[in-house]
Amino acid sequence: MLGLAPRLVAKLKEQGITDPTPIQTQAIPHAMNGRDVMGLAQTGTGKTAAFGLPMIDALMKAGVKPNAKTARGLILAPTRELAKQIADNLTNYTEGSHLKVALVVGGAGIVGQTKRLERGVDLLVATPGRLIDLIDRRAVRLDETIYLVLDEADQMLDMGFIHALRRIAPLLATPRQTMMFSATMPKLMSELADAYLDNPMRVQVNPPGQAAKKIRQSVHFVAQAAKNDLLVELLDEHRDDLALVFGRTKHGCEKLYKFLEKKGFAAASIHGNKSQGQRDRAIASFKAGKVRVLVATDVAARGIDIPGVRHVYNYDLPNVAENYVHRIGRTARAGADGEAIAFCAPDEIVDLKDIEKAMKEPIPVASGTEWDIKPGQKKRPNGGGGGGGRGRGGPRGGAGGGRPAGGNPGGGKPGGNRRRKPGGGGRSRNAS
Repeated sequence: MLGLAPRLVAKLKEQGITDPTPIQTQAIPHAMNGRDVMGLAQTGTGKTAAFGLPMIDALMKAGVKPNAKTARGLILAPTRELAKQIADNLTNYTEGSHLKVALVVGGAGIVGQTKRLERGVDLLVATPGRLIDLIDRRAVRLDETIYLVLDEADQMLDMGFIHALRRIAPLLATPRQTMMFSATMPKLMSELADAYLDNPMRVQVNPPGQAAKKIRQSVHFVAQAAKNDLLVELLDEHRDDLALVFGRTKHGCEKLYKFLEKKGFAAASIHGNKSQGQRDRAIASFKAGKVRVLVATDVAARGIDIPGVRHVYNYDLPNVAENYVHRIGRTARAGADGEAIAFCAPDEIVDLKDIEKAMKEPIPVASGTEWDIKPGQKKRPNGGGGGGGRGRGGPRGGAGGGRPAGGNPGGGKPGGNRRRKPGGGGRSRNAS
């Protein structure tokens, strides 16, 4: 009904994809008509197909082979995990066709990626830092790129990729079609849209900043030193389920993972200190069910699409309110139910209030008594741990944080060529 090529519809049916999600129903017709699209939807609602299927459909019908070292379509994502997930999905959609999909991210050999691009590709999925490295090496050129997608564009702003976008955009073909997708709508996003989108159609599923309705949320008011015992107690109630535990720092997540292993849980960790191979293996084991508990910094808040995740724990609350929505969006994916449990220590009460204000609703209390906000109490400093890039909450780190009270393992040391250009943060390649 959306007008996709029968061959593509048949391929989707083979994969069990028969009915479009709300964001796909709204976005695909406009994209197939050549309009620029600004899509607002929570993670897990099918955004990859919303922008991927119209591009694949158009490229299949065009039947034009890419020239050497070119890409017909470019999809930019802020993290390696998200980029890999997008590339995997696009590869599945194009299976059996003449279209070629390539993935270029940091943490992997650049020589192999350079060879992959020599004959040209139809769809290139990339993180900004690695793409600029390849451009500087003249391994790829974008003057024949007629499709541009910015996925999780708000996180690109958070991680300081605005300068990378400014370098990349003037290299693209004109005219081109641009699509931008995001789960939240911070103020700088409208500036970004004005700079890179031409009279876009705005499609929206849930109000920006609100969690999916099928996520049951709760908060435990607990002293920092008591978080470990509470986490073990709650995890014990569902040892056979997949659980994702978010911490603020790389060091803290590693200590927490080792603590859980000693308690008999099949656990693993992913954060910015892990190599890409280690991160990929941990996620693969988690997907396969060999690992039941995955401890992660905000490097995993987006890009992990595992329908079986039933529980998300915010062991440490993020001090950027929007990140809470991204974290808990790892559960209740593809229409399933899920549970999001938050721990709130006394020095996190301001963070909790910011989260509830952003979501426009209080989080139900599961245990404990709400902490009082002390006169003059401020948000914790954003520290150095998230997994690369720069965040708006502090000088470095996507998930970082100061050293919490209690000395428990959760802590860590603080650690467009067509329109006007938006402002933004500094450039970072670490997360790429």
